[in-house]
Amino acid sequence: MATKCAECGPGYSTPLEAMKGPREEIIYLPCIYRNTGIEAPDYLATVDVDPKSPQYCQVIHRLPMPHLKDELHHSGWNTCSSCYGDITKARTKLVLPALISSRIYVVDVGTEPRAPKLHKVIESKDIHTKCNLGYVHNTHCLPSGEVMVSTLGDPEGNGKGGFVLLDGKTFEVKGTWEQPGGAAPLGYDFWYQPRHNVMISTEWAAPNVLRDGFNPADVKAGLYGSHLYVWDWQRREIVQTLPLQDGLIPLEIRFLHNPDAAQGFVGCALSSTIQRFFKNEDGTWSAQKVIQVPPKKVKGWMLPEMPGLITDILLSLDDHFLYFSNWLHGDIRQYDVSDPQRPRLTGQLFLGGSIVKDGPVQVLDDQELDSQPEPLVVKGKQVAGGPQMIQLSLDGKRLYVTTSLYSAWDKQFYPDLIREGSVMLQIDVDTVKGGLTLNPNFLVDFGKEPLGPALAHELRYPGGDCSSDIWL
Repeated sequence: MATKCAECGPGYSTPLEAMKGPREEIIYLPCIYRNTGIEAPDYLATVDVDPKSPQYCQVIHRLPMPHLKDELHHSGWNTCSSCYGDITKARTKLVLPALISSRIYVVDVGTEPRAPKLHKVIESKDIHTKCNLGYVHNTHCLPSGEVMVSTLGDPEGNGKGGFVLLDGKTFEVKGTWEQPGGAAPLGYDFWYQPRHNVMISTEWAAPNVLRDGFNPADVKAGLYGSHLYVWDWQRREIVQTLPLQDGLIPLEIRFLHNPDAAQGFVGCALSSTIQRFFKNEDGTWSAQKVIQVPPKKVKGWMLPEMPGLITDILLSLDDHFLYFSNWLHGDIRQYDVSDPQRPRLTGQLFLGGSIVKDGPVQVLDDQELDSQPEPLVVKGKQVAGGPQMIQLSLDGKRLYVTTSLYSAWDKQFYPDLIREGSVMLQIDVDTVKGGLTLNPNFLVDFGKEPLGPALAHELRYPGGDCSSDIWL
């Protein structure tokens, strides 16, 4: 096991060193009440995941936000492994952007990790005024010590893929990261790789399009994203717009963790494809489809064909395995990506979803399955919704899963998720041969929360993880 360096900054020196880090004992995750009918603020839950603890599988702390209907979504850190060489830095603050209210909450997790407290609220008007941006989404800490938050839109809800830059100590809004007038047309996620002087961002849709639910007509109208934006990291400007073939709604993007790597993967939700992006010899970038989850012909659903809807993807810290969730079909997949051009399926597990037996949807034609999967029951609870956000342990041996995507879409596609609340599950991973096995003794049931069923979303460990940390 790696020992923490007393004269080093946050995180780990390399991704492989991170794999030797301590086992996770607590997990932070935002819980959402917007669109549930419960008039209560979203909150940050702290869950005990230490098997030796008497509070194992329990929510041990809840930190409510001071406002209603924020729609907490993703989170990030004040600093991470990109500042490993700076001994003045410490990972003590969790940054929680609120997708709909455009506030950013800064949470102190350093003083008492098992009982976080609110440190600062960055109001939406500050972001609107200084950046002309809104609908804040994803967070990464920068080598400069600053914090960068992506956006989906402008203050009026039109599409605008810009980046809010925060001071890493005071959390004051400094302005935009990108050059004035240089935002992308749409935004969502991003990842940077300084050794190649590059950042790549993805796109969902304008907030006004997606805010209240999914309308198939908006897809036909071309209102959902299908491009990657390649940025010059030093000049902070777009140098290439990369259209994706079979790449509707590119959401989560992951470079390989190896900081020398000039390639990675992006999950395209609606097309249900994994695209590999890579740098060409001439310095330009390209993308190729390397995985396709075929749609299923169905009856009893909103459309005659149901996509898998790839919503989250992860790479193990050794860049050996790729994981992703099909939120609608209901399965988690593991691929060996030792050869990134030819991923090989090594594990698959169904955890609920829209095509379970005896449900409202009948599958008429399926290119992959011989029969519809059984409903999932864990510790007496039938799981509502499908697998969505995923987080891998540092050593790659445990995968944690939650089932909520976004409250408006949860309500539309999985009404029972609103009534029953989401769950957190844990999967045991075979890191040698590949393979996934559900831990039948692990369940965190957010349907039993004190104020009523909640929608639990993205998962974070106090010491960083494989979707929060970037190496230089």
